[in-house]
Amino acid sequence: MTQDIFITGSGHTRFGRLEDTLEGMIVEAAREALEEARIPPADIDAVFLGHFNSGLVPDGFASSLILQAHPDLRFKPATRCENACASGAAALHAGLNAITAGRARNVLVVGAEKMTHRPTADVTAALAGAGYQNDAAEAALSFPQVFAIAAGQYADRYGDPMDAMARIAAKNHENAMKNPLAHMHKPLSHEFCREVSDKNPLIAPPLRLSDCSLVTDGAAAIVLSAADAHARDATARVRIAAAEHVSDYLPMSRRDFVAFEGPERAIRRAYETAGITVDDLDFAEVHDCFTPAELLIYEAMGLAPKGQGARALDDGRVHADGRTPVNLSGGLKAKGHPVGATGVSMNALAFRQLTGRAGDMQRKGAEWGLTFNMGGAAVANYATILQADRA
Repeated sequence: MTQDIFITGSGHTRFGRLEDTLEGMIVEAAREALEEARIPPADIDAVFLGHFNSGLVPDGFASSLILQAHPDLRFKPATRCENACASGAAALHAGLNAITAGRARNVLVVGAEKMTHRPTADVTAALAGAGYQNDAAEAALSFPQVFAIAAGQYADRYGDPMDAMARIAAKNHENAMKNPLAHMHKPLSHEFCREVSDKNPLIAPPLRLSDCSLVTDGAAAIVLSAADAHARDATARVRIAAAEHVSDYLPMSRRDFVAFEGPERAIRRAYETAGITVDDLDFAEVHDCFTPAELLIYEAMGLAPKGQGARALDDGRVHADGRTPVNLSGGLKAKGHPVGATGVSMNALAFRQLTGRAGDMQRKGAEWGLTFNMGGAAVANYATILQADRA
């Protein structure tokens, strides 16, 4: 980025099984972000919506629903961004690009998804549409099955990851207990997550129910502003120090899945752009759609060498009281995963961390945070680094 851009406000609905409509959630999150930023809606130059849909709702043209948040948003240019489970980050990056290009000075970004009104089988099928459809074997895979392949390949190459995966699930459920916005407020012990049982059945062997993220409704929003625009007078702001996007081949057959090259490249580029290393991070919110993903992200972040991601758990580094806590919010695993909202939620909650507004989730003195939002099986990879500016 050629100029400093800041987050100046955030909005976030509760995540869970909600009665509200897609429109209602979008409006709620947008209004909260505008109010928190203390920006007149008339000063917003453009709006972007992260929304996957894939047939989950009949709203095929949802971008202008954001305008319902305030009459002064009428006639603002509105665009929907879709990049599978990274649709929220795609909307954020579109907003950053609009400001960098000089086409906007203040931007409202919203991410939203309505999912729980559909049967689990329908949701699974809709999400599977983010896989490669021109190969019968890949097209037949659900995403639990995709990440079951990752767990199996990891085991073959490095050793059994199942215990580490259980510890990740337990950690994230424990963290979610401090997040009032999280879908699931239920602690799960390491022992429960480790064992297959009636309450923790196999979903896609070897993945257990506790290894899988939640089907969730919800929305989140942020306001982005240029340094010489609303950010100049904002009462609280966080600088976007880096925003990197790396896309990989869609067919899994064309790449080494567990090498996680796309996530690693995006995260490493973000470190370079921000001028920091992994050791400077005070926290990270990452895309734990399934527990093997978080394990692989530890290695992509540089928290542990390849094949040794469990070391980040062994030494306590990624726990809430560790050196680099990961998913203080509970992550997708327990906070929930309303697909289009996820990337925006990560950055909204990172903004709150870096301005001292994270409540019981607060990481004292946090100055640097990483968010990593991923679409598909490590296909669309968005790494964003945020720096505290006015806490």
